[in-house]
Amino acid sequence: MIISVASGKGGTGKTLVATSLAISLKDGHKVQLLDCDVEEPNDHIFLKPVIDRSETVSVPVPRIDEEKCTYCGICADICAYNAIAVFGRNVLVFPELCHGCGACRYFCPEKAIVEKKRRIGIVESSSSDGIAFVQGKLAVGEAIPIAVIRKVKEYTDSDGIVITDVSPGTSCPVVQSIVGSDFCLLVTEPTPFGFNDLALAVETVRKLNIPCGVVINRFGVGDTKVEEYCVRENIPVLLTIPMDAGIARLYSRGITLAEGMPQWKEIFLELFKKIEDLVNERSRYS
Repeated sequence: MIISVASGKGGTGKTLVATSLAISLKDGHKVQLLDCDVEEPNDHIFLKPVIDRSETVSVPVPRIDEEKCTYCGICADICAYNAIAVFGRNVLVFPELCHGCGACRYFCPEKAIVEKKRRIGIVESSSSDGIAFVQGKLAVGEAIPIAVIRKVKEYTDSDGIVITDVSPGTSCPVVQSIVGSDFCLLVTEPTPFGFNDLALAVETVRKLNIPCGVVINRFGVGDTKVEEYCVRENIPVLLTIPMDAGIARLYSRGITLAEGMPQWKEIFLELFKKIEDLVNERSRYS
């Protein structure tokens, strides 16, 4: 089973939930944690793994052979990401915008485009106290994390429980991380920003046809709009985590709820059971 842990906005406690769930499950299940928040991976702070494998992630970017090029502009027209521009007898390539799709090379009538690899990040892996751990790191200054996320997901071991920590928001990296999941756990907070961004996240997950449930963190502050929305949209609230100074202190020290407050381990096991029941129920009626 693949469970994605996502949030419409940053700072909701998504990483705390993902790591606590992984640690709670590791004694009774084969667990893998994928940190796909490649622009700011933080799961390692809680798991403290000893990294024993690292792989470079590169994307192919076009290089123009100007001896063959006729400056027809087809490459610029075909590029959906505006990574190539043709001005008169000049061709400009913007590597930072290139997604490495290869369309420009494929459609070039003069075969004047070759590709060279450009390093954009790394993927690191290890085992941490019974949890298989993989994280991606986008190189500083890079703007497009999709290729790094894809490489992280290549490590997915579907024989056990896979927990994917997703970057906040609803953009392309989030979609790339969530797609293929059996369930998406959306972590939010009871504030106007939390409510607004939860609604956007729910819409995104529904477009992907992935069942979802909600975890409300810092429960007890703010208002009840998140709960009312979940009732209205028939979205199960699977867990509430109270606003608690003790939890905040644990988080600041890189300690998960499952480790710092042992009673939470059973709560996260119950959370997993609820997810499992929802996934099984969906499969029966699909």
